Amino acid sequence: MLDVCLLGTSGMLPLPGRWLTSLMTRYNGSSLMIDCGEGTQIAVKQKGWSFNPIDVICFTHYHADHISGLPGLLLTIGNSDRKKPLTLVGPKGLGKVVSSLRVIAPELPFELNLIELTGPQEHLSICGYEIDAFRVNHAVTCYGYTISIPRIGKFDVEKARTLGIPCSMWNKLQHGTTVTIDDTEYTPDMVMGEARKGLKVTYCTDTRPVQSIVDNAKDSDLFICEGMYGEDGKEAKAREYKHMTFTEAAQLAKKASVKEMWLTHYSPSLVRPQDYVDKARKIFPATIAATDGRTVELKFDDED
Repeated sequence: MLDVCLLGTSGMLPLPGRWLTSLMTRYNGSSLMIDCGEGTQIAVKQKGWSFNPIDVICFTHYHADHISGLPGLLLTIGNSDRKKPLTLVGPKGLGKVVSSLRVIAPELPFELNLIELTGPQEHLSICGYEIDAFRVNHAVTCYGYTISIPRIGKFDVEKARTLGIPCSMWNKLQHGTTVTIDDTEYTPDMVMGEARKGLKVTYCTDTRPVQSIVDNAKDSDLFICEGMYGEDGKEAKAREYKHMTFTEAAQLAKKASVKEMWLTHYSPSLVRPQDYVDKARKIFPATIAATDGRTVELKFDDED
């Protein structure tokens, strides 16, 4: 099971009742965050989730509304008695940006591992999360992220017994380890079924519609996408500032065949996003104008 919470939905600046766009997930005791603008800590506290398990923070880009909350967040994580390293992921220049922000958060009780993205598409495996970062089209270098939780096939007990593999070795095979018994080698593929469907969440903000979003969001269980503008007549402004409209986001969701889309990163002038979602739903019916704190528990197909 993967818990997903959209902590905030605002773009550009936090508003009363609407924090800046940030995503947080929880899986198997590990939390991951994407972006942390001003006010993100309050959003986490309002949700009631913990800071200590945050193992990964990914940044789409380095505009203030997506990263200005980092110094305070790091200090709070440090005050939660965290000692193990924390991984930060972001576009090229991450080291310089983090170093500058840490002028006001110089002492931390844990190490920071920095991963700078340079290619158009990069893959990372961290704490059980399979992370695909893909470049999008904004005024500065910006990435979207797909977070996947793969699921191995079922262990075939009858095959294991037929092969004469002792029960004490089953766990190792289930976790991908080859075992040797009486000079005979047994590999996981000998007793494991085909991989089962996992879970997939795609998140992107601050971009024009591009093919890389469709390719990476393909068949996602949840697609969280920028909807900067919902009102009619904002198309030219979206193009000028390299953002998206509700309908453009809906077209991406339809092309990618996702299960559900949450809109986020609203313009401060868009006071009631839900009033403009019907037009997008005509393109992609499973469109939701998300509000702060919206949460879902994504379950594997055979989970109750």
